[in-house]
Order: sequence, then C-alpha cells, then structure tokens
Amino acid sequence: MKRKKSILAEKWWDYTTLDEKILEEAAMLTVRDIEQLSRPGFKVIFHETLESFYLAEALEYVDSWKKATPSSPAGICGPIGPTEQLPLVAQLVNSMDISLKDCHFWGMDEWYVDGKEVPESHPLSFVRAYRELLFNLIKPELRMPEENIHFPSFSSMEAFSNSFDEIRCVTMQGGQGDVKHWAFNDPFRREGKYKDAPPSPEEFRKLPTRLVDLHPITLMQNARTSGGGHVVGIPTQAITVGPKETWKAEKVSIWQAGTHDNPFGMRLTPYMISKNIIDTSVPLSLLADHPNVEFHYYRPALKSVQTEMH
Repeated sequence: MKRKKSILAEKWWDYTTLDEKILEEAAMLTVRDIEQLSRPGFKVIFHETLESFYLAEALEYVDSWKKATPSSPAGICGPIGPTEQLPLVAQLVNSMDISLKDCHFWGMDEWYVDGKEVPESHPLSFVRAYRELLFNLIKPELRMPEENIHFPSFSSMEAFSNSFDEIRCVTMQGGQGDVKHWAFNDPFRREGKYKDAPPSPEEFRKLPTRLVDLHPITLMQNARTSGGGHVVGIPTQAITVGPKETWKAEKVSIWQAGTHDNPFGMRLTPYMISKNIIDTSVPLSLLADHPNVEFHYYRPALKSVQTEMH
C-alpha cells in the first residue's frame, strides 16, 4: 500500500504518513488509558507536580552516578531539553557530598554550523548550557574529571561512539520532540531509496553518532522553544548520538512535561511502543525493541486531544 505524503513537509517522512487508524486510536487515549500502556520492558510513570517531575529526573543522574566505582566507572547520557533538572542535579551532588571522580557524562547532541560543531560562545551551544546549568555549579572538589565528560564533535564522532563500549552507560535520558525524536534522531528525507518507504527499523537501529539534517518540524520546534520563533536563526544540521549507542544504555528514560511535544504526540509514541508498532517515520517507536524503557509524564500536561477554538 502506497504511503501518504506528509501534510507538514512533503519531502520528508514524519508521523502524518502513518495509517490513519494508528493516529486516531492514539488521539482517543485517555490519561487512564496511557497509564495502562505499561508492559514488560516499558513503564509509564506519572508525576503530579512539576517539582516532583524535575526532582525525579535529577535523581536519575545521582542514581546513575552512585553506581560508578574505580574498577567500574559509570555514567548517564543526558539531553538539553528539558534543562530544568540540571541545576537540581548540581544541588543534590553538593548537598549529598557525592564525589564524581569515577563518574561519566555524555551530552546527546550539538548544533553544526559552517563545517563544525558550534563553539561554546554560541548562544545555542549545548556544551555551554551543560556547563552553566550543571557542571560549573558543582563544588570544585566534587567535580568529575574533564576527560570523563563526553560531548559529540564532528572530529571525534567515532571516539564518542566507542566510549559507550568502554564505559557503562546506566541511563540515557531524553525528551520527545514534535517530530517524535530522541536526541536529533529525526525522520529521513523522502528521496532516493527512501522515496516510497522510510528506512527499515533494522537499518535505523544501526545508525551511530553522526551528522544529520534536521527535519523542518524540528527547526520550527527549536525556533519556538529557543529562538522566540525566529526560525532562520536555528541551525539546520546537528551531531547526534544514535540508536547504536542508545541500545548500549541499560535504561532509556523519556521525560515529558508538555513544553516540547503536545498532548497528541505524548499519546502517539507510548501507544506505538506499547503495541510494538515500529515505524521509523516515528523514531521513538523504535524503543519498542529496547529492553528497558520508561516514559515519565507531568500528568496535567497530557490534557486531552480535542478540537476547540481559542
């Protein structure tokens, strides 16, 4: 059966190319229905307040780092978006007097402009955000060694990828974008060998840390959340951790407070994962095959999916 064209970006794959029945069934889910999507290997967790939501996300850093030992270093891979948890992580580390000398951290991604990753001086730099919101706030005597902090760069993508074989990644955290990605694992362009069908799940799952072209939906989202809507100021490429590294993480947790994707999107991905509907036009649906996935929600953000005038 021929796949539909996207109603959002005709030259790309995205969730609007899915069978209408999948989209309709996801839209009809109540909050109670979403709660019941949990199954072995996939857990849906609700938080009643934003305070408990971001504290739980911050504690996941601490829990991951507390598993590190001199003989078995360990760490967490984390996103920019959300970011509200990062200062809380620093506060917890300082308050609990946790030494991070055997701990590791991976940044998920970074913008790419003019043939290289953006410098820390760039206002959208993820490295800059991690340092200002997290690492610079930790007491100097507790900080992890600089060599234990791994940021993806164009010149070191292979080394970055290999570090997931060398160091135990206890958790990979992420948010969910409007295009239903984690990190910048966006759907592909609808061209060449992918003109009539998106990549197979097996092909997509092998993708390592790499340079990617960003989907128009991702550009619009980041213009909304980080640029006041000024989309021409958003880079069109990025370096991102891939599914290859994601499957080396012992757990993947996705955190949704309602500031990035919308009530429909927050229903579609857990529905597809729970029902084992895997389609790379919805990249997060690949997590149906990961053995340990958690979706965390700020319950009031789920609202309902209905047409209404504002």
